[in-house]
Amino acid sequence: MMVKTRIRRDDEVIVIAGRDKGARGKVVRVLPQDGTVLVSKVNMIKRHTRQTQNTSGGIIEKEAPLAISNVQFFCPKCKTGVRLGSKVLEDGRKVRTCRKCGEVLDR
Repeated sequence: MMVKTRIRRDDEVIVIAGRDKGARGKVVRVLPQDGTVLVSKVNMIKRHTRQTQNTSGGIIEKEAPLAISNVQFFCPKCKTGVRLGSKVLEDGRKVRTCRKCGEVLDR
């Protein structure tokens, strides 16, 4: 099942639910088919890996996916997590906007 989301790669997001509630980070990857996102340095897990010919074994820490519903876009102007809206500009471009302050968030 594909989930439609307004969150994109390199967006600053804040976690609103779960173990890492309140943590902020940059979106590394969006997985719409699973309805999840990977956020840098958030939801870290330990993975025990076996040694192979080209990698050393040991315990590796990496990010686990978070549900898209558990993250919210972080507005730099409001300094809080906000919902996103969209607006069409005069030049015909469709941009994402902050629902709280109305700030245009796309460059």
